[in-house]
Amino acid sequence: MIEMAKVTVYSKNNCMQCKMTKRFLTEHNVDFVEHNINESPQYIDYLKDRGFQSLPVIETEDVKFSGFRPDKLQQLAI
Repeated sequence: MIEMAKVTVYSKNNCMQCKMTKRFLTEHNVDFVEHNINESPQYIDYLKDRGFQSLPVIETEDVKFSGFRPDKLQQLAI
């Protein structure tokens, strides 16, 4: 059995793109771990250090991108 890629979603409260990203992943049965920067502000510096300035940020071992990107999310659902 092939192990699914671990997907991490960095989000914040009241973020429509974050909600849409999490909904897409859930509807496509992609397991993910969420880190909400409102509840866990230590992730803000982690994201800034990697050049991200907006949320959501989606991170796997091979892929890192920000924003609601159905084209890239679809690749995670395969």
